Amino acid sequence: MDGIHISLKPEILGEILGIPITNTLITSMVVLVILFVLAVVIGRSVKMVPGKTQVLVEGMFGFALDYIEETLESRKLALKFFPLLMTLFVFIFAVNVLEFVPGIGSIGLFVGEGAHSEFVPLFRSVNTDINTPLALAIIAFLVIEITGVVVIGFLKYWKKFVNLKSVLGFAIGIIELFSEIARLVSFSFRLFGNIFAGEVLILVVGAFVPLFLPVPLMLFEVFVGFMQAAIFSLLTLFFIKIAITDVEH
Repeated sequence: MDGIHISLKPEILGEILGIPITNTLITSMVVLVILFVLAVVIGRSVKMVPGKTQVLVEGMFGFALDYIEETLESRKLALKFFPLLMTLFVFIFAVNVLEFVPGIGSIGLFVGEGAHSEFVPLFRSVNTDINTPLALAIIAFLVIEITGVVVIGFLKYWKKFVNLKSVLGFAIGIIELFSEIARLVSFSFRLFGNIFAGEVLILVVGAFVPLFLPVPLMLFEVFVGFMQAAIFSLLTLFFIKIAITDVEH
C-alpha cells in the first residue's frame, strides 16, 4: 500500500491571523472563483433570441423552478427558495467534479526537512473535509427552521415539538424534535461519507489496477457527485415543505 495517502482531516498549508488555511479551503475558493466567472460570462451571453444551449439551460432551470413550485404549492415561495436550492446543487456538484481535474491531489509542496519531509497536496476534494458538509448542513437547517417559524408562526411551529394534550402527542413531539436535530448529522455525514469513500476507492483501485479500471470508476463517481448534490438540495426542499405544513394538517 506504499504511495497511498489517506487522511480524514484536511492538510494545513499555513495560517493567516491564527486561522488555519487548509487545502480544502483553497479548493473551495478556486471553485467559487470559477463559478463567479462562469456566471458573468453566461450572464453576458444571454440573448433575446436564444440559441440551442441557452434554450437547454433555461429549460433545465425552468423545470427545477416548476418542481419547487409544485412541491411548495406556492409560486412566491418557489421564487424565494430557488436561488438557495440551485446554489447548493451547483456548488456541491462543482466541488465534486473538480476532484477529478488533473492536479487535484498531485500538485503540492513538501513540508519538513530531509527524511522527515512530507508531501502536502495544494488542492483536495472539498467535501472530504467534514467542515464543509457540516457548514452546508447548518445553513440548510437554519433556513428550514426559520422558514417554518416565519410561514406558519412561532406558536404553531412550536406545537410540532411540544404537545401537552396527550402522552402520545408529547412523545411524538419529542421524537420530532430529535429528528430535526438529527438532520445536521444526516445531511453532513451522508455527503461526506459518500464522497470520501469514493475518493478512497479510486486511490486503492488506482494503486492495484492503474491502467483501465480507475476511468469507469471516476465516471461513476461523477454520477455519484451529481446524485449527492441533487439529494442534498431535494432533502432541503422537502424539509422546507414539512416545516411550512401546519401541524393540524
